[in-house]
Amino acid sequence: MNQDFMKTKPIFPLVLSMSLPMMLSMLINSLYNIIDSMFVARIGEDALTAVSLVYPLQTLVVSISVGFGVGINAAVAFFLGAGAKENADRSAAQGLLLSLLHGALLSVGGFLCIPYFLPLFTSDARILDWGMEYAYIVLSFSMVITVQIAFEKIYQAVGNMLVPMVCMAAGCITNIILDPGFIFGLGPIPRLEVKGAAIATVIGQVVTLILYLIWYFCKDMGLSLGRRNMKLTGEICGKLYTVGVPCSLTMGLPSLLITVLNGFAAAFSPVYILILGVYFKLQSFIYLPANGIVQGMRPILSYNYGAGEKKRMRRIIQICSVMILVIMAAGMLLFLLAPGIIMKLFTADVVTVREGSAALRIISLGFVVSGVSVICSGALEALGKGFASFLISLLRYLALIVPAAWLGIQIAGVTGIWTAFPVAEFLTAIAAAVIFAVIYHKNVSSIPS
Repeated sequence: MNQDFMKTKPIFPLVLSMSLPMMLSMLINSLYNIIDSMFVARIGEDALTAVSLVYPLQTLVVSISVGFGVGINAAVAFFLGAGAKENADRSAAQGLLLSLLHGALLSVGGFLCIPYFLPLFTSDARILDWGMEYAYIVLSFSMVITVQIAFEKIYQAVGNMLVPMVCMAAGCITNIILDPGFIFGLGPIPRLEVKGAAIATVIGQVVTLILYLIWYFCKDMGLSLGRRNMKLTGEICGKLYTVGVPCSLTMGLPSLLITVLNGFAAAFSPVYILILGVYFKLQSFIYLPANGIVQGMRPILSYNYGAGEKKRMRRIIQICSVMILVIMAAGMLLFLLAPGIIMKLFTADVVTVREGSAALRIISLGFVVSGVSVICSGALEALGKGFASFLISLLRYLALIVPAAWLGIQIAGVTGIWTAFPVAEFLTAIAAAVIFAVIYHKNVSSIPS
């Protein structure tokens, strides 16, 4: 497959063609998260709380998978742009093998962690039973997640966004269709409640991976993932982990943030744990489409970086920045104008709806400015500067928001948790702009025209 179109096709149509399929698949994925939570909420607030407590562990598995996948994506796209096809093959094949190993380690680690993790946030026996039941099932399939995400990033690196979109959408739609049957019972399927939600989730993930395998074996993707290229080498592994490790840490920070904030919220009431769980599912509806643009941008930017096309790089970043800021502005308006309607999708409790609506309004004030951090992090990953991207996320998800939440609690009680979100986003955006400007000038502006 010839990827020259990434440095010859007009930029705006190129960005749209690469980003729109990923935006659509991310929207479907976020809708799946929301609908899945809505079905679980019909069992009761305790069930939704149990699933919300497991959510950081699920997010951690996905974060590590996506983070390392970004390393694969950046390496493959860079080598293709530089005309080093054999190194691109090795990067993809070795990345796939390492992803399989990561999945096995994540499953084992998850099993060991579950009995100690969930009791940190609740002593309610029913919530603990449901949470452990759900966690053991979903974490058993970590290898499926790591491998399917590796395939996703490899296909994106060669400029094929259609395959990831179809595979991801098929898995999410399968999950949505199966959810009510497995949760509430249908025909020969018994009522499985929270366990049913977990089973529907892993079946959807397996469907996605099977489609990737069918596509790979039936149609040439432009790269060779054969056993010969899977022999691990220091050069390629170093390239993968240089971006993959910082990016995995970056992607894993939200899991740590959710865990810390759940601990803060638990001191007030389980209601606030539920609200945080609902928020983090809802915000995916905003941030995942923005991430879809970043995923479309990243291989184009890496390819043109390898090819030395600095003018195209600048224009790519400008166009993607505008698209992301528009999405974040739309999300802010949605949360400001209709928070009550949104919360009622998950609970009928008047107090929970009132408190949740106030939280969504306050948190959404940081959405637009957070777009600066999102675009800077994605562009830095495309340039192979994974540590700089991690530094931005460290500020955003830990170093600024946690102290701000703690201080806010001392001043305004639980409202201080919600206020910490926009405060951290504004401060991080300033730091992200400075970090990106310095690195871009040093690594890209010096490229000869």
